[in-house]
Amino acid sequence: MPETGIREITFAEAVREALAEEMRRDSRVFIMGEDVAEAGTPFKVLSGLVEEFGTSRVVDTPISEAGFTGVGVGAAMTGLRPVVDIMFGDFITLTMDQMANQAAKVHYMSGGKWNVPMVMRTTLGAARRSAAQHSQSLHAWFSHIPGLKVVLPSTPYDAKGLLKSAIRDDNPVIFFEDKMSFKLKGPVPEAEYTIPLGVADVKRIGTDITLVGTSSMVQVALEAAVMLEQAGISAEVVDPRTTWPLDEHTLIESVKKTSRAIVIDEGYGRYGVAAEIAATIAEGAFHYLDGPVKRMGAMHVPIPFSPPLEDLTVPTGKTVFDTAMTLCGRS
Repeated sequence: MPETGIREITFAEAVREALAEEMRRDSRVFIMGEDVAEAGTPFKVLSGLVEEFGTSRVVDTPISEAGFTGVGVGAAMTGLRPVVDIMFGDFITLTMDQMANQAAKVHYMSGGKWNVPMVMRTTLGAARRSAAQHSQSLHAWFSHIPGLKVVLPSTPYDAKGLLKSAIRDDNPVIFFEDKMSFKLKGPVPEAEYTIPLGVADVKRIGTDITLVGTSSMVQVALEAAVMLEQAGISAEVVDPRTTWPLDEHTLIESVKKTSRAIVIDEGYGRYGVAAEIAATIAEGAFHYLDGPVKRMGAMHVPIPFSPPLEDLTVPTGKTVFDTAMTLCGRS
């Protein structure tokens, strides 16, 4: 029987609940972006919010990511708490000055007199047949910039708790949601809760190898872990949940125990998040490693529209399983 007060809801419903609860709690919180009001975004994540909060707090914007992101930065500097919705993560290319040069640096350059308490919600992930300009995972870009926090939830529970913390944070936070996770169901408490930014979660305990997954790659790692168990290998799955702040301690302690590690991320492998996490593990657990830290990321090509080709570009449970078997000397 399910625990009292625990429901099975989707990732999308968890995000919508978090936004609604924070908007009821704090009148300074509002949402702005393309098609966020009546349309509820193309993924229908925000459906129903405009009926409760009205068009003054759920604001449809012109198609100008640079323009309305700049409005969000200014609104945050003057005391509001905007949630800026960027329809596809690929479009963050148009917001880099506002986020990397303005939002990230205002607190530092003002000597602490100004804050930018805003959240940018956007998407990442392939496998939706949306082609090269709507399928990228560009979270490494913002993870590179001092002054920004970057969140990648992998479950409905994490999505709700992390988004509530992000909205309450006094710093600019980028909140990436994998498009393929919106229908994922999981247990979420009815009661109020938050999850602190910068705390990783061990999704599965193991002893032979650590699989570090980000965003939807956590589900891929868990799938691989089940396959590995059938082969007699015990895999631990660790979800950093935030690429910055990064919970280095949990990552390193896991690998000290297992002595092997694979880092799985849907971003491009070259100069990517997987490389940073792998380096953190290699530096912190060097004397405990029985083999090199392996990285698995998106193939270094534009994401194809063709379904068979697109499926080849990102890690799967089977490819993670094969890599783990080799690393454990079982190939």
